[in-house]
Parts: sequence; C-alpha cells; structure tokens
Amino acid sequence: MSVVAIVAAQLSGCSRHESARSSVPSVPPATSTPVAPRPAASLPSPEALVEVLSRLADPAVAGAAKTSLVEDATPQTAAALDRFTTAARDGGYLPLSFAASNITSSDVDPTNVTATIVVTTAKPDDHEFTFPMEFKPTQGGWQLSRRTAEMLLALSSSRASSPAPGPAPAPEPNPAPAPEPNPVPAPEPNPPSPAPSG
Repeated sequence: MSVVAIVAAQLSGCSRHESARSSVPSVPPATSTPVAPRPAASLPSPEALVEVLSRLADPAVAGAAKTSLVEDATPQTAAALDRFTTAARDGGYLPLSFAASNITSSDVDPTNVTATIVVTTAKPDDHEFTFPMEFKPTQGGWQLSRRTAEMLLALSSSRASSPAPGPAPAPEPNPAPAPEPNPVPAPEPNPPSPAPSG
C-alpha cells in the first residue's frame, strides 16, 4: 500500500468517526446562572438616622406628621407615637438625644440598615441606654423599620401601663384617744353632826 493510500484510509476513518460523533445530538452542558442578590443598602450617615429619631421623639410634631418616618405606618401608629411622646414628656425623659454608630446592612433585609443607637434622656437616674435599631430607605431618606417601631412602642406601652411607683401612702393617723369616762362625782361630805348637848 502506498503512503497515499494509508493516509487516505486514516482520513476516511477519521471522517467516519467524526460523522458518527456528529450524528449524536450534542446537549450543551447545564449552566446555572446565579440569582443576583438584592443590592445592599448604601449606608446612611449617623446624622440621617439621628434626624429620624429626633423627629419621632419631638413632642411638638403630631403623630400624624410622623407616620412617614415609620415603615407601613397606620393611623394607629400615629396615635401610638403621640402616646409615646406624651409618656416621655410626662415621665421627665424629654428632651431625648441620640447617637448612631455601627451602621451596617441588615442581615434580615440587605436593603435595610441596622445601627446601634445610644439614647440620652433628661432623667438623672435613667440617663442613657443603648438599643439596636433597623432603618429602611425611602424616597431619598430613611424611616424606622416596622419591626423596630413595634418593639419601641410596645416597650413604651409597657412602661406607660405600669405606673411609676408613687410616694408611699401616708401612715394611718393614730386613732383619737378614747374619751375618758366622766368622773364619778365624789360623795358629798356629810353635814356636821350636831354636837352632843349635855
């Protein structure tokens, strides 16, 4: 066999092999397209969150004007916000001041952010406390998440429903002394007996 015949035989063998391979329909390998995660929230400045909280705690602002500061607020939310500021005022907590730190994307909803909020009150004995809060972006600003608002308003309701201890009750007055019985009149002296005569 000549070299040309051998090469021709191999080429024809290859082409038969290739045609056998091409007669089987090829299925493209399965690919998975990862679902794009929801975009993380751009983090607000601490001042933006403090502004939301300061307005919520302002007794000069009616509850109805504060509903845009709470996610999914209702008329009942407005009434609860009014009760909250009234209780804070009556309890001597106002004015309140706030500081925000540790602002991060929420683990629950990455479009929301969480922050550590330090609340300073006017009360000397209950002066400062720290509370984690969640905020939701809205129309170019921020609002308190529904979950955080419900916790805060429930907390204020429980404080308002359990009145602060008042002054101790006055001691019972001592009972009036029992009237002394009228003294028994002393027996009247006997008139002098007449002297014996005699």
